[in-house]
Amino acid sequence: MARPDKPTTGSGGERPGGERGLDSKDALDDGDGDDRRKGGRNAPRRKVCRFCAETATLIDYKNPQLLKGFITDRGKMVPRRISGTCARHQRSISLALRRARQLALLPFTVTGE
Repeated sequence: MARPDKPTTGSGGERPGGERGLDSKDALDDGDGDDRRKGGRNAPRRKVCRFCAETATLIDYKNPQLLKGFITDRGKMVPRRISGTCARHQRSISLALRRARQLALLPFTVTGE
């Protein structure tokens, strides 16, 4: 129901100034052929699990140098989305971290420094 005190516009989608806004596809397409939705310049690189890429690297609780790369400075486990490991290797990393902590090869927490 139209209000008599408010003028109606033809298409209803016009912006102030009379120009229609750009379509979302036009806003992302800059003409040089790389579409940001498909991994253009601003898309982050997909992380590859380093244990899948290098099959020679084994996850072992007796190797604290390797496991130190998967804990933060506070002693917490680094999540998959940060480290880039796959689900299978993240499970084996967390198991190795827990075993290394039980044998005192890695700290549970870091005390004040």
